[in-house]
Amino acid sequence: MNFGSIGIFLALAIIIFLAMRSYSILVVAPLCALLVIVCNRMNITQALLTAPNSFMAGVGGFISSYLLVFLLGSILAKLLEDSGAAQAISKWVLSVTGTESPYKVMIALFCVSVLLTYGGVSLFVAIFALVPLARPLFRQMNIPWHLAMIPIGAGLGTFTMTMLPGTPSVQNVVPTIPLGTTLMAAPLVGLVSTAVVVIFTLWYMKSQMNKAIKAGEIYVLTNADTATSQERELPSLGTSLLPMIVLIAIIFVGSFMKVQNIILIALSVSIIFAVIMFRKHSANLLGSINIGATNALGPVTLTAAAIGFGGVVAAAPGFSVIGKLFLSIPGSPLISLSVVTAFFSAVTGSATGGLGIVMKAFAPTYLSMGVAPEAIHRIAAIASGFGSMPHSGAILATLALMGLNHKEGYRHLFMTNIVGNFLALVVGVALAIIIY
Repeated sequence: MNFGSIGIFLALAIIIFLAMRSYSILVVAPLCALLVIVCNRMNITQALLTAPNSFMAGVGGFISSYLLVFLLGSILAKLLEDSGAAQAISKWVLSVTGTESPYKVMIALFCVSVLLTYGGVSLFVAIFALVPLARPLFRQMNIPWHLAMIPIGAGLGTFTMTMLPGTPSVQNVVPTIPLGTTLMAAPLVGLVSTAVVVIFTLWYMKSQMNKAIKAGEIYVLTNADTATSQERELPSLGTSLLPMIVLIAIIFVGSFMKVQNIILIALSVSIIFAVIMFRKHSANLLGSINIGATNALGPVTLTAAAIGFGGVVAAAPGFSVIGKLFLSIPGSPLISLSVVTAFFSAVTGSATGGLGIVMKAFAPTYLSMGVAPEAIHRIAAIASGFGSMPHSGAILATLALMGLNHKEGYRHLFMTNIVGNFLALVVGVALAIIIY
Protein backbone atom coordinates (compact mmCIF):
# COMPACT_ATOMS: atom_id res chain seq x y z
CA MET A 1 0.00 0.00 0.00
CA ASN A 2 1.46 3.37 -1.03
CA PHE A 3 1.42 6.73 0.72
CA GLY A 4 -1.55 7.89 -1.35
CA SER A 5 -3.69 4.99 -0.16
CA ILE A 6 -2.69 5.64 3.45
CA GLY A 7 -3.72 9.27 2.97
CA ILE A 8 -7.19 8.16 1.84
CA PHE A 9 -7.65 5.96 4.92
CA LEU A 10 -6.40 8.77 7.18
CA ALA A 11 -8.73 11.35 5.59
CA LEU A 12 -11.68 8.96 5.92
CA ALA A 13 -10.92 8.37 9.60
CA ILE A 14 -10.63 12.11 10.26
CA ILE A 15 -13.85 13.06 8.46
CA ILE A 16 -15.80 10.35 10.32
CA PHE A 17 -14.25 11.31 13.67
CA LEU A 18 -15.00 15.02 13.26
CA ALA A 19 -18.47 14.49 11.78
CA MET A 20 -19.41 12.39 14.81
CA ARG A 21 -18.35 15.31 17.01
CA SER A 22 -20.62 17.75 15.18
CA TYR A 23 -17.92 19.60 13.23
CA SER A 24 -19.48 21.11 10.12
CA ILE A 25 -18.89 19.08 6.98
CA LEU A 26 -18.55 22.41 5.15
CA VAL A 27 -15.23 22.87 6.96
CA VAL A 28 -14.13 19.26 7.37
CA ALA A 29 -14.76 18.06 3.79
CA PRO A 30 -12.41 20.48 1.97
CA LEU A 31 -9.69 20.02 4.61
CA CYS A 32 -9.84 16.22 4.29
CA ALA A 33 -9.96 16.54 0.51
CA LEU A 34 -6.77 18.61 0.73
CA LEU A 35 -5.14 15.86 2.80
CA VAL A 36 -5.99 13.30 0.11
CA ILE A 37 -4.64 15.63 -2.57
CA VAL A 38 -1.31 16.19 -0.79
CA CYS A 39 -0.79 12.52 0.07
CA ASN A 40 -1.52 11.50 -3.53
CA ARG A 41 0.70 14.29 -4.98
CA MET A 42 -2.15 15.73 -7.00
CA ASN A 43 -2.14 19.29 -8.32
CA ILE A 44 -3.80 21.26 -5.50
CA THR A 45 -5.41 23.95 -7.65
CA GLN A 46 -6.75 21.49 -10.17
CA ALA A 47 -7.93 18.90 -7.65
CA LEU A 48 -9.66 21.48 -5.46
CA LEU A 49 -10.97 23.95 -8.01
CA THR A 50 -10.58 23.47 -11.75
CA ALA A 51 -10.46 19.80 -12.80
CA PRO A 52 -13.64 18.04 -13.97
CA ASN A 53 -13.42 15.76 -10.92
CA SER A 54 -12.27 18.46 -8.49
CA PHE A 55 -13.80 19.16 -5.09
CA MET A 56 -15.66 22.22 -6.36
CA ALA A 57 -16.81 20.37 -9.47
CA GLY A 58 -18.40 17.76 -7.21
CA VAL A 59 -20.00 20.45 -5.06
CA GLY A 60 -21.26 22.43 -8.03
CA GLY A 61 -22.40 19.35 -9.91
CA PHE A 62 -24.52 18.13 -7.02
CA ILE A 63 -26.06 21.55 -6.37
CA SER A 64 -26.89 22.07 -10.04
CA SER A 65 -28.49 18.61 -10.20
CA TYR A 66 -30.39 18.60 -6.90
CA LEU A 67 -30.95 22.18 -5.74
CA LEU A 68 -34.43 22.31 -7.26
CA VAL A 69 -35.32 18.92 -5.75
CA PHE A 70 -34.32 20.13 -2.28
CA LEU A 71 -35.96 23.52 -2.83
CA LEU A 72 -39.32 22.21 -4.04
CA GLY A 73 -39.31 19.33 -1.54
CA SER A 74 -38.69 21.70 1.34
CA ILE A 75 -41.45 24.07 0.21
CA LEU A 76 -43.96 21.22 -0.06
CA ALA A 77 -42.98 19.93 3.40
CA LYS A 78 -43.39 23.39 4.92
CA LEU A 79 -46.84 23.77 3.36
CA LEU A 80 -47.86 20.38 4.76
CA GLU A 81 -46.59 21.40 8.18
CA ASP A 82 -47.92 24.96 8.44
CA SER A 83 -51.36 24.12 7.06
CA GLY A 84 -51.90 21.38 9.64
CA ALA A 85 -52.06 18.71 6.92
CA ALA A 86 -49.21 16.72 8.43
CA GLN A 87 -50.92 16.91 11.80
CA ALA A 88 -54.22 15.72 10.30
CA ILE A 89 -52.50 12.73 8.66
CA SER A 90 -50.74 11.95 11.93
CA LYS A 91 -54.05 11.98 13.83
CA TRP A 92 -55.48 9.54 11.31
CA VAL A 93 -52.46 7.24 11.76
CA LEU A 94 -52.99 7.35 15.53
CA SER A 95 -56.66 6.49 15.06
CA VAL A 96 -55.55 3.35 13.21
CA THR A 97 -52.67 2.31 15.46
CA GLY A 98 -54.20 3.51 18.72
CA THR A 99 -52.41 5.52 21.36
CA GLU A 100 -51.56 2.65 23.69
CA SER A 101 -48.43 1.47 21.89
CA PRO A 102 -45.66 3.84 20.75
CA TYR A 103 -44.09 0.82 19.04
CA LYS A 104 -47.08 0.50 16.69
CA VAL A 105 -46.69 4.16 15.76
CA MET A 106 -43.05 3.59 14.89
CA ILE A 107 -43.97 0.57 12.78
CA ALA A 108 -46.58 2.66 10.95
CA LEU A 109 -43.95 5.31 10.17
CA PHE A 110 -41.61 2.54 9.00
CA CYS A 111 -44.29 1.25 6.61
CA VAL A 112 -44.96 4.73 5.20
CA SER A 113 -41.22 5.19 4.58
CA VAL A 114 -41.05 1.84 2.80
CA LEU A 115 -44.10 2.54 0.63
CA LEU A 116 -42.74 5.91 -0.47
CA THR A 117 -39.31 4.67 -1.54
CA TYR A 118 -40.48 1.38 -3.04
CA GLY A 119 -43.07 3.43 -4.89
CA GLY A 120 -40.28 5.33 -6.63
CA VAL A 121 -40.10 8.46 -4.49
CA SER A 122 -36.50 9.65 -4.13
CA LEU A 123 -34.97 9.56 -0.65
CA PHE A 124 -34.35 13.30 -0.86
CA VAL A 125 -38.05 13.87 -1.61
CA ALA A 126 -39.44 11.30 0.83
CA ILE A 127 -37.61 12.74 3.82
CA PHE A 128 -39.27 16.12 3.28
CA ALA A 129 -42.68 14.46 3.48
CA LEU A 130 -41.83 12.16 6.40
CA VAL A 131 -40.42 14.69 8.88
CA PRO A 132 -43.55 16.89 9.18
CA LEU A 133 -45.66 13.71 9.27
CA ALA A 134 -43.60 12.09 12.03
CA ARG A 135 -43.11 15.07 14.31
CA PRO A 136 -46.72 15.49 15.52
CA LEU A 137 -46.99 11.71 15.92
CA PHE A 138 -43.97 11.55 18.18
CA ARG A 139 -45.00 14.70 20.04
CA GLN A 140 -48.51 13.43 20.81
CA MET A 141 -47.23 9.99 21.85
CA ASN A 142 -44.37 11.59 23.82
CA ILE A 143 -41.77 9.47 22.00
CA PRO A 144 -38.19 10.84 22.05
CA TRP A 145 -37.63 12.44 18.65
CA HIS A 146 -34.25 10.78 18.03
CA LEU A 147 -36.05 7.41 17.80
CA ALA A 148 -37.75 8.60 14.61
CA MET A 149 -34.42 8.04 12.90
CA ILE A 150 -34.89 4.26 13.20
CA PRO A 151 -38.07 3.80 11.09
CA ILE A 152 -37.16 6.62 8.71
CA GLY A 153 -33.54 5.53 8.21
CA ALA A 154 -34.36 1.87 7.79
CA GLY A 155 -37.36 2.59 5.58
CA LEU A 156 -35.48 4.90 3.23
CA GLY A 157 -31.96 3.53 3.08
CA THR A 158 -31.87 -0.25 3.36
CA PHE A 159 -33.89 -2.93 1.56
CA THR A 160 -36.03 -0.63 -0.62
CA MET A 161 -32.80 0.91 -1.89
CA THR A 162 -30.71 -2.17 -2.68
CA MET A 163 -32.44 -5.50 -1.94
CA LEU A 164 -36.09 -5.77 -2.92
CA PRO A 165 -36.48 -7.13 -6.47
CA GLY A 166 -37.97 -4.55 -8.80
CA THR A 167 -37.23 -1.52 -6.65
CA PRO A 168 -36.86 1.57 -8.88
CA SER A 169 -33.97 2.99 -6.83
CA VAL A 170 -30.88 4.31 -8.60
CA GLN A 171 -28.78 1.67 -6.85
CA ASN A 172 -30.88 -1.08 -8.44
CA VAL A 173 -30.69 0.56 -11.86
CA VAL A 174 -26.93 1.24 -12.05
CA PRO A 175 -25.84 -2.44 -12.40
CA THR A 176 -28.32 -3.19 -15.18
CA ILE A 177 -26.34 -1.31 -17.84
CA PRO A 178 -22.89 -2.96 -17.54
CA LEU A 179 -24.29 -6.37 -16.60
CA GLY A 180 -27.34 -6.59 -18.88
CA THR A 181 -29.54 -7.58 -15.93
CA THR A 182 -33.00 -6.40 -14.94
CA LEU A 183 -34.35 -4.79 -11.77
CA MET A 184 -35.53 -8.26 -10.71
CA ALA A 185 -31.99 -9.71 -10.61
CA ALA A 186 -31.42 -12.51 -8.06
CA PRO A 187 -34.91 -12.21 -6.52
CA LEU A 188 -34.48 -14.92 -3.87
CA VAL A 189 -31.23 -13.38 -2.61
CA GLY A 190 -32.93 -9.98 -2.44
CA LEU A 191 -36.02 -11.25 -0.63
CA VAL A 192 -34.08 -13.22 1.99
CA SER A 193 -31.75 -10.26 2.60
CA THR A 194 -34.82 -8.03 2.97
CA ALA A 195 -36.26 -10.36 5.59
CA VAL A 196 -33.02 -10.17 7.58
CA VAL A 197 -33.06 -6.35 7.61
CA VAL A 198 -36.76 -6.11 8.49
CA ILE A 199 -36.45 -8.56 11.41
CA PHE A 200 -33.34 -6.83 12.71
CA THR A 201 -34.94 -3.37 12.38
CA LEU A 202 -38.10 -4.39 14.23
CA TRP A 203 -36.02 -5.92 17.03
CA TYR A 204 -33.76 -2.88 17.30
CA MET A 205 -36.74 -0.52 17.22
CA LYS A 206 -38.41 -2.41 20.07
CA SER A 207 -35.25 -2.58 22.17
CA GLN A 208 -34.54 1.13 21.81
CA MET A 209 -38.14 2.02 22.63
CA ASN A 210 -37.99 -0.07 25.82
CA LYS A 211 -34.64 1.48 26.71
CA ALA A 212 -36.02 5.01 26.25
CA ILE A 213 -39.10 4.26 28.38
CA LYS A 214 -36.95 2.76 31.12
CA ALA A 215 -34.70 5.84 31.09
CA GLY A 216 -37.71 8.18 31.33
CA GLU A 217 -37.02 9.87 27.98
CA ILE A 218 -39.75 12.09 26.55
CA TYR A 219 -40.40 14.24 23.49
CA VAL A 220 -38.69 17.61 23.93
CA LEU A 221 -40.33 20.58 22.21
CA THR A 222 -38.15 22.60 19.85
CA ASN A 223 -38.63 25.58 17.53
CA ALA A 224 -39.78 23.13 14.85
CA ASP A 225 -42.90 22.39 16.91
CA THR A 226 -44.20 25.94 17.24
CA ALA A 227 -46.06 25.90 13.94
CA THR A 228 -48.03 22.73 14.70
CA SER A 229 -48.35 22.63 18.47
CA GLN A 230 -51.34 24.97 18.69
CA GLU A 231 -54.88 23.58 18.60
CA ARG A 232 -56.73 24.70 15.48
CA GLU A 233 -59.05 23.52 12.76
CA LEU A 234 -57.22 21.03 10.57
CA PRO A 235 -57.86 20.20 6.92
CA SER A 236 -59.69 16.94 6.23
CA LEU A 237 -57.73 13.74 5.68
CA GLY A 238 -58.53 13.75 1.95
CA THR A 239 -57.41 17.35 1.56
CA SER A 240 -54.23 16.66 3.54
CA LEU A 241 -53.31 13.57 1.53
CA LEU A 242 -54.09 14.94 -1.93
CA PRO A 243 -50.77 16.73 -2.61
CA MET A 244 -48.80 13.60 -1.67
CA ILE A 245 -51.12 11.37 -3.69
CA VAL A 246 -50.61 13.65 -6.67
CA LEU A 247 -46.84 13.57 -6.10
CA ILE A 248 -46.64 9.77 -6.06
CA ALA A 249 -49.09 9.33 -8.95
CA ILE A 250 -47.14 11.68 -11.23
CA ILE A 251 -43.86 9.96 -10.33
CA PHE A 252 -45.36 6.55 -11.13
CA VAL A 253 -46.94 7.58 -14.44
CA GLY A 254 -44.04 9.80 -15.49
CA SER A 255 -41.45 7.14 -14.69
CA PHE A 256 -43.39 4.56 -16.69
CA MET A 257 -43.54 7.00 -19.63
CA LYS A 258 -39.84 7.84 -19.11
CA VAL A 259 -40.51 11.57 -18.75
CA GLN A 260 -37.36 13.56 -18.06
CA ASN A 261 -37.10 15.41 -14.71
CA ILE A 262 -40.35 13.85 -13.52
CA ILE A 263 -39.42 14.55 -9.89
CA LEU A 264 -39.37 18.30 -10.52
CA ILE A 265 -42.65 18.18 -12.40
CA ALA A 266 -44.30 16.11 -9.67
CA LEU A 267 -43.10 18.39 -6.88
CA SER A 268 -44.17 21.54 -8.72
CA VAL A 269 -47.68 20.22 -9.40
CA SER A 270 -47.97 19.00 -5.79
CA ILE A 271 -47.03 22.44 -4.49
CA ILE A 272 -49.71 24.04 -6.68
CA PHE A 273 -52.27 21.58 -5.30
CA ALA A 274 -51.07 22.27 -1.76
CA VAL A 275 -51.42 26.03 -2.19
CA ILE A 276 -54.95 25.62 -3.56
CA MET A 277 -56.08 23.03 -1.02
CA PHE A 278 -54.49 24.66 2.04
CA ARG A 279 -55.27 28.31 1.35
CA LYS A 280 -58.00 28.33 4.03
CA HIS A 281 -55.81 26.64 6.60
CA SER A 282 -52.55 28.59 6.25
CA ALA A 283 -52.30 32.07 7.73
CA ASN A 284 -49.34 32.99 5.53
CA LEU A 285 -48.83 30.87 2.43
CA LEU A 286 -46.13 33.17 1.07
CA GLY A 287 -44.29 33.00 4.38
CA SER A 288 -44.40 29.19 4.33
CA ILE A 289 -43.03 29.13 0.79
CA ASN A 290 -40.21 31.54 1.66
CA ILE A 291 -39.22 29.67 4.82
CA GLY A 292 -39.40 26.33 3.01
CA ALA A 293 -37.08 27.62 0.30
CA THR A 294 -34.60 28.93 2.87
CA ASN A 295 -34.69 25.65 4.80
CA ALA A 296 -33.47 23.78 1.71
CA LEU A 297 -30.13 25.59 1.53
CA GLY A 298 -28.52 23.98 4.57
CA PRO A 299 -29.14 20.32 3.61
CA VAL A 300 -28.16 20.79 -0.04
CA THR A 301 -24.85 22.51 0.74
CA LEU A 302 -23.93 19.98 3.44
CA THR A 303 -24.65 17.14 1.05
CA ALA A 304 -22.73 18.79 -1.77
CA ALA A 305 -19.62 19.19 0.41
CA ALA A 306 -19.60 15.46 1.14
CA ILE A 307 -20.02 14.68 -2.56
CA GLY A 308 -17.07 16.96 -3.35
CA PHE A 309 -14.86 15.03 -0.93
CA GLY A 310 -15.93 11.72 -2.47
CA GLY A 311 -15.07 13.00 -5.94
CA VAL A 312 -11.52 13.88 -4.91
CA VAL A 313 -11.03 10.49 -3.28
CA ALA A 314 -12.30 8.63 -6.34
CA ALA A 315 -9.88 10.57 -8.56
CA ALA A 316 -6.84 9.93 -6.35
CA PRO A 317 -4.24 7.43 -7.64
CA GLY A 318 -4.26 5.64 -4.29
CA PHE A 319 -7.92 4.77 -4.77
CA SER A 320 -7.24 2.37 -7.65
CA VAL A 321 -4.39 0.76 -5.70
CA ILE A 322 -6.77 -0.07 -2.86
CA GLY A 323 -9.24 -1.61 -5.31
CA LYS A 324 -6.62 -3.97 -6.74
CA LEU A 325 -5.70 -5.15 -3.24
CA PHE A 326 -9.29 -6.15 -2.56
CA LEU A 327 -9.40 -8.28 -5.71
CA SER A 328 -6.80 -10.57 -4.16
CA ILE A 329 -9.09 -11.56 -1.24
CA PRO A 330 -9.28 -15.39 -1.14
CA GLY A 331 -12.52 -17.36 -1.43
CA SER A 332 -15.51 -16.82 -3.66
CA PRO A 333 -15.29 -13.77 -5.96
CA LEU A 334 -18.58 -12.63 -4.44
CA ILE A 335 -16.76 -12.06 -1.14
CA SER A 336 -14.18 -9.72 -2.70
CA LEU A 337 -16.97 -8.06 -4.70
CA SER A 338 -18.90 -7.28 -1.53
CA VAL A 339 -15.78 -5.96 0.22
CA VAL A 340 -14.61 -3.76 -2.65
CA THR A 341 -18.11 -2.29 -3.19
CA ALA A 342 -18.64 -1.68 0.52
CA PHE A 343 -15.26 0.03 0.80
CA PHE A 344 -15.67 2.34 -2.18
CA SER A 345 -19.20 3.25 -1.09
CA ALA A 346 -18.01 3.96 2.46
CA VAL A 347 -15.06 6.10 1.37
CA THR A 348 -17.07 8.17 -1.10
CA GLY A 349 -20.02 8.33 1.30
CA SER A 350 -22.30 7.42 -1.56
CA ALA A 351 -24.00 4.13 -2.40
CA THR A 352 -24.52 5.28 -5.97
CA GLY A 353 -20.97 6.61 -6.31
CA GLY A 354 -19.32 3.48 -4.90
CA LEU A 355 -21.51 1.19 -6.97
CA GLY A 356 -20.83 3.20 -10.12
CA ILE A 357 -17.08 2.95 -9.59
CA VAL A 358 -17.21 -0.82 -9.06
CA MET A 359 -19.44 -1.44 -12.07
CA LYS A 360 -17.17 0.58 -14.32
CA ALA A 361 -13.82 -0.68 -13.05
CA PHE A 362 -14.48 -4.23 -11.84
CA ALA A 363 -17.65 -5.66 -13.41
CA PRO A 364 -15.78 -6.97 -16.51
CA THR A 365 -13.25 -8.67 -14.22
CA TYR A 366 -15.91 -10.52 -12.24
CA LEU A 367 -17.78 -11.49 -15.40
CA SER A 368 -14.56 -12.93 -16.82
CA MET A 369 -14.25 -15.04 -13.66
CA GLY A 370 -17.56 -16.67 -14.57
CA VAL A 371 -19.63 -15.04 -11.84
CA ALA A 372 -23.34 -14.85 -12.75
CA PRO A 373 -24.38 -11.28 -13.72
CA GLU A 374 -27.48 -11.56 -11.50
CA ALA A 375 -25.34 -12.41 -8.47
CA ILE A 376 -22.94 -9.53 -9.20
CA HIS A 377 -25.90 -7.15 -9.53
CA ARG A 378 -27.60 -8.02 -6.26
CA ILE A 379 -24.52 -8.50 -4.06
CA ALA A 380 -22.89 -5.28 -5.29
CA ALA A 381 -26.15 -3.38 -4.78
CA ILE A 382 -26.53 -4.66 -1.21
CA ALA A 383 -22.88 -3.91 -0.41
CA SER A 384 -23.29 -0.34 -1.66
CA GLY A 385 -25.48 0.28 1.39
CA PHE A 386 -22.27 0.83 3.34
CA GLY A 387 -22.28 4.32 1.84
CA SER A 388 -24.39 5.32 4.87
CA MET A 389 -21.32 6.66 6.67
CA PRO A 390 -21.25 9.78 8.91
CA HIS A 391 -19.95 11.93 6.04
CA SER A 392 -22.53 10.63 3.53
CA GLY A 393 -24.49 13.38 1.82
CA ALA A 394 -27.78 11.53 2.30
CA ILE A 395 -27.05 11.04 6.01
CA LEU A 396 -26.13 14.69 6.47
CA ALA A 397 -29.29 15.81 4.68
CA THR A 398 -31.47 13.50 6.79
CA LEU A 399 -29.93 14.65 10.06
CA ALA A 400 -30.22 18.31 9.05
CA LEU A 401 -33.87 17.99 8.06
CA MET A 402 -34.72 16.19 11.30
CA GLY A 403 -32.85 18.74 13.41
CA LEU A 404 -30.54 16.11 14.93
CA ASN A 405 -26.76 15.99 15.23
CA HIS A 406 -24.60 12.91 14.70
CA LYS A 407 -24.47 12.08 18.40
CA GLU A 408 -28.26 12.06 18.65
CA GLY A 409 -29.22 10.39 15.40
CA TYR A 410 -26.37 8.59 13.68
CA ARG A 411 -26.10 5.77 16.23
CA HIS A 412 -29.52 4.58 15.08
CA LEU A 413 -28.58 4.90 11.41
CA PHE A 414 -25.40 2.95 12.08
CA MET A 415 -27.40 0.08 13.55
CA THR A 416 -30.09 -0.06 10.87
CA ASN A 417 -28.14 0.98 7.77
CA ILE A 418 -24.69 -0.46 8.56
CA VAL A 419 -25.15 -3.34 11.02
CA GLY A 420 -28.48 -4.43 9.54
CA ASN A 421 -27.07 -4.14 6.04
CA PHE A 422 -23.98 -6.17 7.05
CA LEU A 423 -26.13 -9.02 8.36
CA ALA A 424 -28.18 -9.00 5.15
CA LEU A 425 -25.00 -8.96 3.06
CA VAL A 426 -23.52 -11.96 4.88
CA VAL A 427 -26.71 -13.95 4.36
CA GLY A 428 -27.04 -12.72 0.76
CA VAL A 429 -23.48 -13.68 -0.18
CA ALA A 430 -23.85 -17.14 1.36
CA LEU A 431 -27.13 -17.72 -0.48
CA ALA A 432 -25.75 -16.39 -3.78
CA ILE A 433 -22.72 -18.69 -3.54
CA ILE A 434 -25.07 -21.66 -3.11
CA ILE A 435 -27.47 -20.67 -5.91
CA TYR A 436 -25.04 -19.30 -8.48
